[in-house]
Amino acid sequence: MKKGIIAIIVVVILGFIGYSFFKGFYNTAITLKEDATAQWGNVESAYQRRADLIPNIVNTAKGYAEFEQKTLTDVIEARSKATGVNIDPANITPEQLAQFQQAQSGVSSALSRLLVTVERYPDLKANENFKELINELERTENRINVERNRYNEAIRPYNKHIKTFPNNIVNNFIGNFEEMGYFEANDGAENAPEVNFDFNNDEA
Repeated sequence: MKKGIIAIIVVVILGFIGYSFFKGFYNTAITLKEDATAQWGNVESAYQRRADLIPNIVNTAKGYAEFEQKTLTDVIEARSKATGVNIDPANITPEQLAQFQQAQSGVSSALSRLLVTVERYPDLKANENFKELINELERTENRINVERNRYNEAIRPYNKHIKTFPNNIVNNFIGNFEEMGYFEANDGAENAPEVNFDFNNDEA
C-alpha cells in the first residue's frame, strides 16, 4: 500500500516537473519569437521607406531629358520585384529571408548605378529637391542597416533557445518552433548604395 502511494507521489512530482519544464520552454519561446517578429516590423518599415522614396527620385531625374532611361527603368523594375516579395512575420524561415534579401539587394545595386550616373549631370545634382531626396535616401539606408542588425540580435536568443539541449528535444517533440533566418553580411554589389556624394562638386 505504501509503495503504491509512493509511486503515485513520484509520478505526480515527475509530471509536475515535466509540465513546468514544457511550460517554461513554450512560454519563453513565444516571448522571444514575439520580440523578433516585432523587430521584423521595423525592418519592413525601413525598407518600405526606401521603396516610397524611389518613385520621387526617378521622377526628378526623369525631368532631365538626357538622363539614361535604362538606369531609371532598372531601378523601377528592381523596386517592383522587391515589393513583390512578401514574408509572413510569424514564419520567417532562412529560405524566405534569403529571397527577400536578394530582392532588396537588387534595389541597392540599381540605386548604386543610378547614383553613379547622376555624377555626370551637375544640373540634376544641383536640384534642391533631388538633394533632399538623396539625403533622405542616405538616412533611410542607415536606418535599414540599424534595423537589420537589431533584427539579427532579436532572433539570436530565440534560435539559441529552441536549438540548445534539452530544449531541442522538446521542440522536436512538439514541433511548434522553426529556426528564424538571419540577415547575412553584405558584400560586393549587395552593399547599400553610397549616397553621400559631394553635391558641391558640379564637375561632370
